[in-house]
Amino acid sequence: MLNRLSLGRAHALATSIAQHVQRAGLPVSTLVPLGSLRRFAPEIGDVALLGVAHPERHVEVLDGLSQLSRSMSVLRRGDTSIALSSDKGPLSIHLTTPDDAGAALLWHTGSRAHTTGLRARASALGYDFSQGLLRRAGTRVEAPTEDAVYARLELPYIPPELREDGSELESAGRGGLPQLVALPHIRGDLHAHTSWSDGRDTTLRMVQAARELGYSYFAITDHSERAWASRTLSVDDVPKQRAEIEAVRARLPGIDVLHGVEVDILHDGTLDFPDDVLASFDIVLASLHDDGGQTGARLTERYITAMRHPLVNVITHPANRSPGTRGGYDLDFDRLFQLAVETGTAMEVDGAPGHLDMDGAVARRAAEQGVTIVIDSDCHRAEALGRQMEFGVGTARRGWVEPRHVLNTRSSAEVRGFVAAKRSRR
Repeated sequence: MLNRLSLGRAHALATSIAQHVQRAGLPVSTLVPLGSLRRFAPEIGDVALLGVAHPERHVEVLDGLSQLSRSMSVLRRGDTSIALSSDKGPLSIHLTTPDDAGAALLWHTGSRAHTTGLRARASALGYDFSQGLLRRAGTRVEAPTEDAVYARLELPYIPPELREDGSELESAGRGGLPQLVALPHIRGDLHAHTSWSDGRDTTLRMVQAARELGYSYFAITDHSERAWASRTLSVDDVPKQRAEIEAVRARLPGIDVLHGVEVDILHDGTLDFPDDVLASFDIVLASLHDDGGQTGARLTERYITAMRHPLVNVITHPANRSPGTRGGYDLDFDRLFQLAVETGTAMEVDGAPGHLDMDGAVARRAAEQGVTIVIDSDCHRAEALGRQMEFGVGTARRGWVEPRHVLNTRSSAEVRGFVAAKRSRR
């Protein structure tokens, strides 16, 4: 059985290879991820990239790839592909020409169900789509972009994250594709940690990184004191943290810094901090890290108790899953979605590679039932802030989530209004 990599590790490997190729100066115009990595799947079985180069340079490129790094060795080599072994895992690189780049990218991105459906559609329209090439009557058809292939097959462009079970082809054919949320829609991050709990960086450094990403607001949400974390925020430290955040606000204008908390939901459904402390925060995220050996039904009740609390604004990574390690809690999501709508509580798509939760399928159900979704990085170090938000957005896109479903596509005033609306019910 193939060892599968987390999205984070696969992304790191692909990024490392792209950097090696750039430093080596190989004649490749583009080098992009393929397969499940491009589709933002939570686990990646085959890390692959597509390089675009003129055909007369393919041998030169393959020679260069075979000598890319001392830490890599060649497993297999063909006329237009090479498989390498690295200290971070195996990977493959496919080559194509500029004229065939769109067809190759579409073919190698998959999924198999998606390409099988496209092959059938192509055949019905008089084309042959296979092995990264588009042909008609045995002659290659120029396909420099994916859009060009879809247009030939009388379909709109289908984003990679939607290319999963083949049903997206039917939706595309009847004009039913969503206008997916994208990184430019995200106006702030509502879940991040600092050195006040188990984060690596200071409040100042995290806010600086958020401002560099162009965010208009950013929430500091360290772990409450009984969380399962290497370091936690004590009740006594809350006023000290608030004073520090106020100093950062004064030093870094142009970004609204929210003083929040990720409070643990205890075994009886109560919250780790008392209400008077929770009321002092700008936003309260609630998490269930410790299942206490309880059943899925009991865990669902713990969430319900927390969601009914007027000071809880967001339920984070609800299944508490870890791709490739644990599947997460067996929750009654339909009950949670119903209560989230009733109580004005948001639910999170978490971009940390160790969560990616709610996953695409669950996020789609949440959006369809009217739940307000937040997409967060759950980041513990400044350098990963943008990358983990990208993973969160990719996961949400797999769930057909649109900007209108997402709280943090809205302004800071609207986010604060969302919090205030629930608190007004106290």
